[in-house]
Amino acid sequence: MYAIIENGNKQYKVAEGDVVSVEKLNGAEGDKVSFKALMVSDGDAIKAGAEAENVKVTGTIVKQGKAGKIIVFKYKAKKNERKKQGHRQPFTSVMIEKIEL
Repeated sequence: MYAIIENGNKQYKVAEGDVVSVEKLNGAEGDKVSFKALMVSDGDAIKAGAEAENVKVTGTIVKQGKAGKIIVFKYKAKKNERKKQGHRQPFTSVMIEKIEL
């Protein structure tokens, strides 16, 4: 059984027991979170749209962290204009515990 969940304007395919990194969520390690299910498949049938609205996907926050650093470098040729920035995107690792139909 798997489900397609939505978080941070992105969609993730998850199954029970998966650990998935999603956009940063407020909460500490060990807190429970729930997600909106867009589609659910139980092996035989697929539920989507209005049928999947009452499906509950729950999980536990495993880790709050930051991704690796990326460098953003902007410049304008022949103008001596340069700007170097670094960015580390925050994320939350969530272990999916239950998909309730």
